Amino acid sequence: MHLLKNSDSLTITFHIIIWGMILSLPLIIPGVYHNFFPMSFNLIAGFIHLGIFYFNAYFLYPKLVSRRHWWLYIISLVLLIVFAFSLKHFILKIVFPGTTVTEDMDALLGFPNLLSIVVSIIYKVVLDRINYEKVLKEKQAEQLTSELKFLRSQISPHFIFNVLNNMVSMARHKSDLLEPSLIRLADLIRYMLYESDTQKVHLHREIDYLKSYIELQKIRFDEDVEVRAEMHIQEDDLTIEPMLLIPFVENAFKHGVALTKQPFIYIDLKAEGQNLLFSVKNKFSTEKGESKDRDSGIGLVNVQARLKLLYPNRYRLTISDHNGIFNIHLKLLLS
Repeated sequence: MHLLKNSDSLTITFHIIIWGMILSLPLIIPGVYHNFFPMSFNLIAGFIHLGIFYFNAYFLYPKLVSRRHWWLYIISLVLLIVFAFSLKHFILKIVFPGTTVTEDMDALLGFPNLLSIVVSIIYKVVLDRINYEKVLKEKQAEQLTSELKFLRSQISPHFIFNVLNNMVSMARHKSDLLEPSLIRLADLIRYMLYESDTQKVHLHREIDYLKSYIELQKIRFDEDVEVRAEMHIQEDDLTIEPMLLIPFVENAFKHGVALTKQPFIYIDLKAEGQNLLFSVKNKFSTEKGESKDRDSGIGLVNVQARLKLLYPNRYRLTISDHNGIFNIHLKLLLS
């Protein structure tokens, strides 16, 4: 609202300056105007042109053109030009009775009326286009916000569902690691609830989140899965969309362990300058009989949609699977 008020004030100020300059022309270069009409009449004529401009721009054009009454609009313009022309003649006759109006002077009385209408039409067309693009951008921004909220709303339930499955497995085996795992899960949920709702988070907080998740999975699989995670950042002030990287890691643990001989998961993250280099490699089963969960593709589809929305032309994502090895490489330009 504050920005709208400032924009309106600037527009009004701009109009006042422009019309102030136009109306002051007879005073700035009086010699030119005195050759045809008295100076005071030229000032009056200027206000008539001002009236024509705004009457057409803010009444005739929006009322008739928007409803596609072209024929009525053209008739109205003709009547407006004739009325302004007759009004000038009337003022000259009543207020300046000593002025003789010749045919050449009639042209000077009529042409500015037509020019005022043409300029007002151009002004209105340009203004409508600017307003249209402004509204379009606002709608696109609202749509982007809605899409991001929807995508983020998918992340939390999907993630918690998978982690709770891990906890169920620990509970069944009466593992002593269940309590520390629950504490780590509480920390993760705290991050998801209180920090991931912002537009951006510090990269080091996102890395802490990844490390906690990886530690939870290490506790679950113990030495059954070889897990290597190396993460290095040079800058402390880099920010990133929250929970953007976790789907890649989650996908590796979800599908890189079951029915896989000698499973491994390698995770590498480097931040050099503003460039984030992130890769996840895991072994997966190539057996045809393996079936995926109904939600197996939610995470990767989700993160790709978020990348397109939040980092257009600022990322390169490569996903490949070859000879039982699944690779994800992400290069992202951060801010």
